[in-house]
Amino acid sequence: MKSRRIRTVEIVGLGAIFMTSMVMGFSGAVMPGPLLTVTINESLRRGAKVGPQIASGHALVELALVVAIFYGLGTYIAWPVVKGTIGIVGGMFLFWMAYGILKESFHAVALDFSGETMAKGLRPWVSGISVTASNPYWFLWWATAGAGSLMLAANYGALGAVCFYLGHVLSDYIWFTFVSFTVARGKKLFTPLVYRLVLGICGVFLVGLAGYFVYSGASFLMSFRA
Repeated sequence: MKSRRIRTVEIVGLGAIFMTSMVMGFSGAVMPGPLLTVTINESLRRGAKVGPQIASGHALVELALVVAIFYGLGTYIAWPVVKGTIGIVGGMFLFWMAYGILKESFHAVALDFSGETMAKGLRPWVSGISVTASNPYWFLWWATAGAGSLMLAANYGALGAVCFYLGHVLSDYIWFTFVSFTVARGKKLFTPLVYRLVLGICGVFLVGLAGYFVYSGASFLMSFRA
């Protein structure tokens, strides 16, 4: 009887970890950022299938980081020199992406919504990996709120960490699939001119974000030297 009661408490606790992690995941996923910008851009070019593909690339990086934090990496991610390096390198990567998007916005483009023809550039799941790994504030979130929540979940052992991860990535799949489907469904509204305009807006947004990443990264490095 006592063991059954303990088992019930564990199930309830794991369920609470899953739901809490999913809500936390939504709070981060819906915020404007490079991953959302890339999802919109790729959905316009390739259709609704890219949402889950980008989320899969994102989830692979998060799986690696969750495992690393579970075994003690979280402390090192919070170091100013690490955050600074990630900020500068990530900012330069976003500058490169912004250049490609802005360059394409000045040329006539043929939209392909079949999801079968691969457009120029990175494959969607590779984009999910690259954009995620180049975002210093994604690392910063995991080094603070994410790592703290994960450690609490780890009170239930590896199963708690698994529930935390599954709840978190489920929110990403739901959100980016929704965004991709919604954008692709509105394809009749996206004439080549409108598409080029959207590309320009996305490109300018990424330029601003990249500049902020580089500036923040340099600030972290300067504070580390001081």
